[in-house]
Amino acid sequence: MAARIRKTTLSDQWKEKIRAGVIMQRLLGHVNGEVDMSSSQVNAAKILLSKIVPDLNRAEITGENGGPMVIEIVKFGDK
Repeated sequence: MAARIRKTTLSDQWKEKIRAGVIMQRLLGHVNGEVDMSSSQVNAAKILLSKIVPDLNRAEITGENGGPMVIEIVKFGDK
């Protein structure tokens, strides 16, 4: 087999996405009954995913002094 002329290097960000994808595929296979995993393997996968993929947290946006948001429309120009 011939060697590649262009050698591609993946950034760390891409490598993390690939790792996360592999872990998620394995967990999904476990959920669907296609892959057998012990509880310790499931917990380890959960911990690894939490290190790679950020958790989605709820963010609440409030107005001044915690009150409701006030939306102000400012028009510029002649019209």
